[in-house]
Amino acid sequence: MLKIPQILVSKPVFCQVCKTLVLLCTLLTTSYTQAGDAAITDVKITALGDGNYQVSVTLLHADTGWDHYANRWDVLDEQGNLLGSRELLHPHVNEQPFTRSLRVAIPDSVKTVTIVASDSVHGDNEETVTVEVPKS
Repeated sequence: MLKIPQILVSKPVFCQVCKTLVLLCTLLTTSYTQAGDAAITDVKITALGDGNYQVSVTLLHADTGWDHYANRWDVLDEQGNLLGSRELLHPHVNEQPFTRSLRVAIPDSVKTVTIVASDSVHGDNEETVTVEVPKS
């Protein structure tokens, strides 16, 4: 018959093992969720004239490297038509949040645009940001 040493089944040791397991599970879950969808934290639109605008978007994403990083954001009109897309060609592991700009032609009939962020693992984020287009 196998005898388990009393020290291993005592309450303080058992509680410490449970605490360690809970902490480990929390750390693993947190590190996974931190590299989730790319979040849009700010959008600025500046009229340049002749129906052209500079759209500047600030993203926050826990880029981990080439395997998982924020890789694009799109500008859509009210009907969901693509007006412009800004490809992000590399991870921004040590630059968070970060802002990138794009020159976009926006028709006068468009009153608001929606920004959609994307990352290389999850694709398009369901949470979008809609902003008014300033008068040019």
